[in-house]
Amino acid sequence: MAMDPAIVRLGNMNTNRYRYFRWTPRTAWISFVYIAVVPTIFGVMAYATDGKYDLRAKRKGDIISEF
Repeated sequence: MAMDPAIVRLGNMNTNRYRYFRWTPRTAWISFVYIAVVPTIFGVMAYATDGKYDLRAKRKGDIISEF
């Protein structure tokens, strides 16, 4: 069975992706968002809700918020 040249080319591109990567303003911005902005948002959300919810030993009808 013959291999499809487009699939072979795609496979080679995926294994050698690091060779074709270039820093552009777009890739720098995306990297900054995933490295700094997203963890900051999750950290702020975690800090704001720290201790607010208690999920241990709750029964049906009990509320989960502590305050």
